[in-house]
Amino acid sequence: MKATVIGAAGGIGQPLSLLLKQSKYVSELSLYDVVNTIGVATDLSHINSAAPVSGFLPENDGMAKALQGTELVIIPAGMPRKPGMTRDDLFNANASIVYGIAESIAKNAPKAFVLVISNPVNSMVPIFAEVFKAHNTYDPKRLFGVTTLDVVRASTFVAEAEGRPTEAPQFHVPVIGGHSGTTIIPLLSQSEPKFNGDQKAIEEVTHHIQFGGDDVVKAKNNAGSATLSMAFAGARFAEAVLAAAQGHSLERPQYSYIDLNADAQGAEQIKSVIGNDTAFFSVPITLGRDGVSAIQPLGQLSEFEQKAIKEGVEALNGNIAKGVSFKPTKL
Repeated sequence: MKATVIGAAGGIGQPLSLLLKQSKYVSELSLYDVVNTIGVATDLSHINSAAPVSGFLPENDGMAKALQGTELVIIPAGMPRKPGMTRDDLFNANASIVYGIAESIAKNAPKAFVLVISNPVNSMVPIFAEVFKAHNTYDPKRLFGVTTLDVVRASTFVAEAEGRPTEAPQFHVPVIGGHSGTTIIPLLSQSEPKFNGDQKAIEEVTHHIQFGGDDVVKAKNNAGSATLSMAFAGARFAEAVLAAAQGHSLERPQYSYIDLNADAQGAEQIKSVIGNDTAFFSVPITLGRDGVSAIQPLGQLSEFEQKAIKEGVEALNGNIAKGVSFKPTKL
């Protein structure tokens, strides 16, 4: 299947494109960015894996050309979080960018799976949904906010807290909610294998998962954010979507920030926990040939997790409303 990376020359886009170039599920790789894309594509084209690579710049309707015939679009485009930036600052920087990308996808690849990495994901995914609705191309089963990094971090941090290797056997920890701060809700009570930490450890690991991105910003001396781990997580989720679309069964549910209308019946259990006012939520999903085939139930929640959900939903609803109401300023 053809995959297109929008924002391919950036800190996430380059390693993400490298990982997709190696994927057995990608038959063609198309790259787009506002600068340096031809060089990135040429560099990747020297790798002796099967997928041919092409690069496009804005000139000569480059984004439209990059999207033609694509079956999956993954979008790390936009400004990364910088020191001192509020989420409002990040939203204002990236909302207009993703709005334009969404319009181009609606016109040139309306049936593609769309995977959104651009931050803040909690607000960006609703922008995509509204643009697709305006173009009569919206399919909630095919629009995903990539929250896989939260799941990856949860597995790593729980293993570290337990004093175990982070590789096999991996910890599988459900992470639901959104993709920023307290909207990220790890369900440590459902970890497999079981997490044996006491309440203090649970609270510490939860905070570490929620704010792990801050660790990276500090460790990079405020000169960057989580790019490599995000690329790994984005590629892993893209592989899952592509594998399912090609008829492969996945062993476990995936976790993604989606419109709960993707599976109204499956969403009933979710809404009984989070309320009916939250349209988008990261949930366990079964992937199939057409994207989301089912939303899985959340399982038994601890009292601590129930409280975290209540707090997270309050913040998340404001994020969603901001994305839904966004309209770009006409210059």
